[in-house]
Amino acid sequence: MTGRDDLSFAITPEVLLKAYACGIFPMAESADDPTLFWVEPDWRGILPLDGFHVPKRLARTVRQDVFEVRVDTSFSGVIDGCAAPAPGRTKTWINRRIRALYGDLFKLGHCHTVETWADGDLVGGLYGVSLGSAFFGESMFSFRTDASKVALVHLVARLRAGGYTLLDTQFVTDHLTRFGAREIAREVYSRKLEAAVQQSADFYALPRTVTGEEALRWVGA
Repeated sequence: MTGRDDLSFAITPEVLLKAYACGIFPMAESADDPTLFWVEPDWRGILPLDGFHVPKRLARTVRQDVFEVRVDTSFSGVIDGCAAPAPGRTKTWINRRIRALYGDLFKLGHCHTVETWADGDLVGGLYGVSLGSAFFGESMFSFRTDASKVALVHLVARLRAGGYTLLDTQFVTDHLTRFGAREIAREVYSRKLEAAVQQSADFYALPRTVTGEEALRWVGA
């Protein structure tokens, strides 16, 4: 289910949070399209926090701390990475308004980044929205093998430690299926979402920097 946002310029961060609480999120047709449209999928992707699967090879990479993992230090760098062309993706839906809206949410503490760094360079990461005990994953990117996957493992560790109950992935991809992502009907999702936004959680229950070994303990791997 989608709806064109004819009054997109009236959207504020507060309106955006209310939309998330109702199970709706915005997208754009392309980076050059100044308008947004609202999306409410009939089937919603989630990544169960108590059923998160870490492949053995990836667990070794996480444990070896191949990347330095940081939290909330470079929103602009992460969204630039998510908007950059990648294999199989020559264009992005992240337009100027998406950048501005989520940048405002970041300043308000409702948008977070998990970043992977190597030799002083940002090489992967993800960003998403936190509301109550729900976290809505928006996008991720990787300039090096496993960089975004390591960020995802650290995100799940942080969410589990902080008492989150719902990790929304919007849609399910082959990439996310490897970690246990699945689809649920909109009605089921709405019930989970309603309960999650009424509960509190702490994104900073873990220190901003934790080792891969500690992250794996929190995800049960």
